[in-house]
Amino acid sequence: MKTVANLLFILCAFMLHAQKESFSLTVKLSHVKSSKGEIRMALYNHTEKFTKVDKTYRYACLKPTGEELVYEFKDLEKGNYAICLFQDENGNKKLDTNYLGIPTESYAFSNNIRPRFSAPTFEECSTYLDKNKVFLIKMIY
Repeated sequence: MKTVANLLFILCAFMLHAQKESFSLTVKLSHVKSSKGEIRMALYNHTEKFTKVDKTYRYACLKPTGEELVYEFKDLEKGNYAICLFQDENGNKKLDTNYLGIPTESYAFSNNIRPRFSAPTFEECSTYLDKNKVFLIKMIY
């Protein structure tokens, strides 16, 4: 009898997991300055982790081929998501800045937030994903 109960429990758990909704977030990036290097795109789903290099939820590294680029993050659960990205033109895997800390490589944030004196917050850049959505993002030079 315990074996049957255990099997029913496992079957119910599997069915609940299989019914979990998932969505996609498509990033349409425009104003890509050049075809040099790579576009490094980070997707975040937590305020505390936003903009931290080793704390991304998902990550994509893409070769730019023109002024526009499209990428789709798939199988995302409902929730808040934000993106930050930059064009690593020299391949050193970091956003280069000048002596004042101002980026010397192109970058961007979701919701097209243009920071003034520091990185924007997760709340400024995030959107609630409860259906398939598209982020239209323009690079900042």
